[in-house]
Amino acid sequence: MSDMPTQDRMFFRFALYGFLKNLRFYDPFIILIFRDSGLSFLEIGLLYTIREISINFLEIPTGMFADAFGRRKAMVMAFSSYIISFVIFYSFSDFSAYVLAMICFAFGEAFRSGTHKALIIEHLKLNNREDQKVSYYGRTRAASQFGSAINAIIAAALVFFTGEYRYMFLAAVLPYALNFINLITYPKSLDGSLTQVKWHNFGEQMKLTLMAFVAIFKNLYAMKSILSSAGFTAFFKTTKDYVQPILQSFALSLPLLVAFQDDKRAAIVIGIGFFILYIFSSYSARSAATFARRFTNISVAINFTYLAGAVMLIFAGWASWLELNLLSIVVFASLHILHNLRKPLNVANISDQIESKMMASGLSIESQTVTFLTAILAPILGGLADALGVGAALVGLGLLMLALATFVQVKDQSTRFE
Repeated sequence: MSDMPTQDRMFFRFALYGFLKNLRFYDPFIILIFRDSGLSFLEIGLLYTIREISINFLEIPTGMFADAFGRRKAMVMAFSSYIISFVIFYSFSDFSAYVLAMICFAFGEAFRSGTHKALIIEHLKLNNREDQKVSYYGRTRAASQFGSAINAIIAAALVFFTGEYRYMFLAAVLPYALNFINLITYPKSLDGSLTQVKWHNFGEQMKLTLMAFVAIFKNLYAMKSILSSAGFTAFFKTTKDYVQPILQSFALSLPLLVAFQDDKRAAIVIGIGFFILYIFSSYSARSAATFARRFTNISVAINFTYLAGAVMLIFAGWASWLELNLLSIVVFASLHILHNLRKPLNVANISDQIESKMMASGLSIESQTVTFLTAILAPILGGLADALGVGAALVGLGLLMLALATFVQVKDQSTRFE
């Protein structure tokens, strides 16, 4: 059986979802947008914390909603919330408005997290292709990363021709509206086994879901897998946007396009830089299964990539600290690639430990752990960046990530590569 039969129409729908989802035109510039609005790094960190705490509060009820009322409906709710947040970001530019926008964004993230992965895994289960989780999910993630590459070019063009950042939020409404249509027309069969719940029994359903969560927590190997995945993702998610001021400094140091304003010069370099970065990331996600086969088993691959990520983060911060901006950018790019190699491995590893009917809730636990850790790490990084500079702050978080490696090591229990 081939990795991705051309007859599999849903693969192309899943890939389209990932491509459109990553057309968040503001993403390559979000730190710069906040700084341009007068926010300190600490305030930026607090916005991230508000977003992550909001997601954490919403994860259980939205995960339960997906399992009980349908994953497709949860995804539709997610994209409605995203669009509202984009409109608020476009319309206002102060801290309090950004807080409201972040909360709306959090609704979207909570409804979406883990849910689309569960849709993919349900599709593979229905077609007896569960053994292809790594390669299949890796290929859909490759489409997402290609979307990010195109996103960077469009975003740079928007900044260059409009001279303003805020139009990127308005432009992002279009691909998200298209994805809304894509998701609402997914087959009903992908909802899996639904538990019929009436609203007056909602509290009872919450109790049953929490009991299922507790059962997952009792599985030591499953929890180790979740902590390893969530820990790496949280450090990556907290630090990845800090490459933007490094790219900006690098762009302004180049003797190129000096006739243009600084924002436009930076936009061109940042756009090209992120385009190249995500092209490589797309290839790396597609190659996840091949990468994994280089190791004895999936656990070795996951443990190795965690340690490698910590070292890369330390090195990227050190290079930025010494104003070796190009070297720091290259290391950050390598970290992005590693993250995309690692993500499909974690999805496959976690899904081996969780029953299919609880997949959306189970993967939401992983997402909850990411949000909890990011909520803690974001203001720490922001405060350190204000006090010591971006480079020193990145080194500090890299050392913390390395110190936690022993606690998140996974052991070989299942998926092996021959």
